[in-house]
Amino acid sequence: METELNSIHVFKTNIKNIDPACEMRKTLDDHSDIKHWSIDHEDVDCVLRVVSDVLKPETIIGMINQFGHECQELN
Repeated sequence: METELNSIHVFKTNIKNIDPACEMRKTLDDHSDIKHWSIDHEDVDCVLRVVSDVLKPETIIGMINQFGHECQELN
């Protein structure tokens, strides 16, 4: 499966760990416009990667912020 580079959004977050039952995980898993997402907990910036052809970075930031986490786009 090839992914267009412009559909991969990368963010710096303060998400140190994520419980399998937490609402943020459910929201990201169930969002129809998100093809895949991951958080690199070993990176000092707790990098969140979201693959979506439709969502804008501002929308993803808002989703993460609503759960009380910081989220900043990395360029």
